[in-house]
Amino acid sequence: MENAGVVGGNEVFKDVETGSRWQQSSLEAISGPLMGEHLALYPFLLTSWEEWHRLHPDTLVLKPLPGYAERIAAKNAQLRVGYPRERSAPADVVRRDGRLKAYEKIIGLTVGGASRAFPLDALARVRVVNEEIGGQPILVVNQPKSDTTTAFVARAKGMRLTFDEANAGATELIDRETRSRWDAYGTCTAGTLKGTQLEMLIMEPEYWFAWSEFHPKTTIFEAPPARRSP
Repeated sequence: MENAGVVGGNEVFKDVETGSRWQQSSLEAISGPLMGEHLALYPFLLTSWEEWHRLHPDTLVLKPLPGYAERIAAKNAQLRVGYPRERSAPADVVRRDGRLKAYEKIIGLTVGGASRAFPLDALARVRVVNEEIGGQPILVVNQPKSDTTTAFVARAKGMRLTFDEANAGATELIDRETRSRWDAYGTCTAGTLKGTQLEMLIMEPEYWFAWSEFHPKTTIFEAPPARRSP
């Protein structure tokens, strides 16, 4: 794949084999011999190096190309800060959805043909979310220390499950139905369901303008209001 410009405020790539052009957010070929085809999104985990190395201590690290290594720290800092939320969406964005600010950072999730956007600010406040999307019970977990978000189908051994955080960092969970304990990556570590693994879902980090451009019927997760102290 090689970069082939921007369409709808979203990068487009061209494959070397056929010259077809692929939209990044929709994964659809928008021109060329493969027009109309879709790529499958490969599972990935967006997390900190510290957390990844804890999970996978034998990981190999890709060596940067010459002249790039010294730019990594500055680029990472820019990515963490992001763009101002008040910034307008790119001029070629067709659908302008004003429910959120254009550059609001969200995590997108599509299940059973239904899509939902989870604003990162809301996830950081709630940490553990029990939702239903596309007819499926869904668990979303945000670990604030490593800024890691994971999502799963909240069902095990034919049982629908509901989860609560077992500690403030949401690195450990407990289900209400069996009181079994789980890690934030969908593995049951203790209790009657020990050894069970929840089905993982792929979440997509995006800016709101990009997600809503290609998911016009998306709903938005709203965190419940904080409880007031008596």
